[in-house]
Amino acid sequence: MKTFLFAALCLVAGLLTSFTEPAARRKLMADKSASTISYAMRHPMHEWEGISRDVVCAIVYDDEAKKIENVAAVVKVSTFDSQNTNRDSHALEVLDALKYPNVTFSSQDIKPGANNTLAIRGNLTFHNVTRPVTLQAVRKDGNGRFTIEGQFDLKLSDYKIERPTLMMVPTEDEVKMKFTFVFKE
Repeated sequence: MKTFLFAALCLVAGLLTSFTEPAARRKLMADKSASTISYAMRHPMHEWEGISRDVVCAIVYDDEAKKIENVAAVVKVSTFDSQNTNRDSHALEVLDALKYPNVTFSSQDIKPGANNTLAIRGNLTFHNVTRPVTLQAVRKDGNGRFTIEGQFDLKLSDYKIERPTLMMVPTEDEVKMKFTFVFKE
């Protein structure tokens, strides 16, 4: 009798779900081979950039409204390459990469604007400090894909990070960040 009731409940549940509309929302993962995050820093003696090609980014996408509802991204600090292994090693020390290996961002507040712009307000966690940030981005569509590109600035001091030094002179506090996430529709 219990088996019959269980089977009947499963049948009813199956019938009810078959009459509901298909979900308009779906989770999309960024194409890791085409997505990047980069940073640019300045020191009085020189400027440099580092890039990570090992970025994980997921969005919740509403197919009916053609809009992004949520976004989450993570990148390991150790994956950034500035084309200088000494500088990269020093950066890992300064950033306490063994203790705080990841930088994360998440948002549920994505506002579309004119000309495919997006204002993305969320939380960035870096060096175990979480702060609200607003990212400015542009969405570009084409060939069954869409790309989200944007940039923002952060200050190392806001994340309790001691600025790296060269010849006892510290870098500038501001770091310029850029990101490119590519999704297949």
